Amino acid sequence: MNADPHPWSHSLPALYQEVWTRLQRGIHDRRAAARHPTLATVCPDGRPRARTVVLRRADKAEGSLSIYTDLRSGKIADLQKTAWAELHVWDSAAHLQFRMTAQARIITGQDVAAVWDRMPDHARLAYGGTPAPGASIDTALDYDKTPSQAAFAVLHLSVESIESLYLGRAHKRALFRRDDDWTGRWLAP
Repeated sequence: MNADPHPWSHSLPALYQEVWTRLQRGIHDRRAAARHPTLATVCPDGRPRARTVVLRRADKAEGSLSIYTDLRSGKIADLQKTAWAELHVWDSAAHLQFRMTAQARIITGQDVAAVWDRMPDHARLAYGGTPAPGASIDTALDYDKTPSQAAFAVLHLSVESIESLYLGRAHKRALFRRDDDWTGRWLAP
C-alpha cells in the first residue's frame, strides 16, 4: 500500500502550517497555486464579485496577506463599502482548497511609496493609465498604460478565519479562527 502523500492532512496544527507554507510559496514561486488566488468582494449593490489577483505577501505570525491593485479598480469601491473579502486558493497538486475571510485595509500614497520604489518598471504598468480599469473603450487596445504611484494601492488583508478542505482519499475539512488563536476544529466535509 502506498504511503499517504499528504501526511499534513492528519492533524490540525500540520494542516494549518501547510496552508501558510503554500501561501508563502505563492509569493516567490510563479507556478505555485497560491500565487494567483481568487479575491471575492461584495459590490455596493450587494452582489458578489470575484477576480484573480497576485499574492504579494503572506505573514503567518501577523495572520495577514497583501495584494497590489489600481486604486481606481472596482475592488476598491467594493472594499470601501464593505471592508470584508475572501481569498480562495485551489491547489490541485495537494488536493487542497482553502478560503480565507479577511478584513481589508486600503493603503495608498506615502504609506506605499517604498513598495512602489522597489517595483520594476514593467510591473508598474499595471497601476495607472487611461482610462481607469473597467471603463468602456471603443476597441480592445484603446487604452494607454502610464504608470502612476497615485493609482497604486496595497490591500492589507487581516485574516480572521481560514477554512480548508482536503479532497484526498479521505476528505477532511477544518476551520481555523483568529479569535480562537488558530487552534482549529474539524468540520464535516
